[in-house]
Amino acid sequence: MIGIAPNDVAARVAEILRIEAAAVHRAADRLDPAAVSRAVEVLLGCKGKVIVTGVGKSGVIAHKIAQTLTSTGTSGVYVHPSDALHGGLGIFASEDVVIALSNSGETDELLAILPAIRQRGCSVISIVGNVGSTLGIRSEVTLDASVEKEACPLNLAPTASTTVALAIGDALAMAVMEAKGLTPDQFAVNHPAGRLGKRLTVSVRDLMHPSPNIAPDAGWLDVVHAISKYAVGAVNVVDADSRLLGIITDGDLRRTIERTASNELVDLNASMMMTASPVTTSPDDLAYDALRMMEDRPSQIAVLPVADSHGRAQGLLRLHDIVRAGL
Repeated sequence: MIGIAPNDVAARVAEILRIEAAAVHRAADRLDPAAVSRAVEVLLGCKGKVIVTGVGKSGVIAHKIAQTLTSTGTSGVYVHPSDALHGGLGIFASEDVVIALSNSGETDELLAILPAIRQRGCSVISIVGNVGSTLGIRSEVTLDASVEKEACPLNLAPTASTTVALAIGDALAMAVMEAKGLTPDQFAVNHPAGRLGKRLTVSVRDLMHPSPNIAPDAGWLDVVHAISKYAVGAVNVVDADSRLLGIITDGDLRRTIERTASNELVDLNASMMMTASPVTTSPDDLAYDALRMMEDRPSQIAVLPVADSHGRAQGLLRLHDIVRAGL
C-alpha cells in the first residue's frame, strides 16, 4: 500500500474512526437546546411532508435522512435542488417542512431555491457547518454541524462533516419518532420484509400446513400412509367433530413400533401412539410467538398443532417453515 506501511493500516483506520466519533461527540455538546427543541416542534407540527435536500455528499446524507424519517412514522422525501429549479418545486407545499443540508451554508443551488420555498410558506430547518452562513441565517431553525477538521488526511473530502450531519438527522428522526409514541407494531408496518417486521406481522396462518387428520382408532399402517401422504412430519388425531385429541410425529410412530411386539402390531392404533392434549397454537397467533413456544422448553418441538378457539384442528406448523421464513 503506497504511503502507509501495512502494519499501520489498522491503526490508521482506527484513528480515522476516532476522529469521526469525536466530531459527533463535540456536535452533541455544541447543539443549542432551544434550536433542537424548536426543530423537533416544527417536525411534529408538520401537516404535510418533510422534504430533505442537499447537493453532492450532503445530498446523499439528505436522502438517507428522508428514508429514516419515512421508516419511523414521518413522511419524508428527498429532492435535489437542481431538480427543484427545473420543475421539481411543484412538490413543495405550504404545509411541508424542509430540511436543508450544506456544510458551507453557501451552496448555490440551495440558495437559489430558498426564496421559492419561503414563498410557499414552508418552514426551513438547516443543518450547516456554518451557522452564520446565508442558509443558516435565512432558516427558521439552524442546527450547528460544524467540525474542527475532516477525517480526510488532506482535510478536503467530506467525511467527519457528513457523519455529523447524518448523526444530527438521525437524532432528529428518533426524537420525533419517540415524541409520536411510535410502537413496534407501527414500525413493523413499514418494515414487513425485515426480521423485526416479520416477527410482528407474520401469523401462524401464513405459515401453517392444512391439517392432516386421522381418527383415533386408525391402525398404525394408516398412520404411516397419512404421514407419508402429507409430508409434514406429523398428523393430528381428531374426533368426529375435528376436535384435536393428540398428535403423532415421525418419532412417535417409530418409537411406538419399536417397543411393540410383532404379534401386537395388529391392535396398534393412533390413540396408542399419539401425544395426548399437546401444546397448541392458533392461526391468529404470531409465528414468532409460536417459535418461542417451540424452542423455549426443555425439549424442543419440531411440529406444532394449530387449533381454533373451540379446539378444532386447523393445521400443523413446522419449526422448519418458521426458520425458512426468516423469523
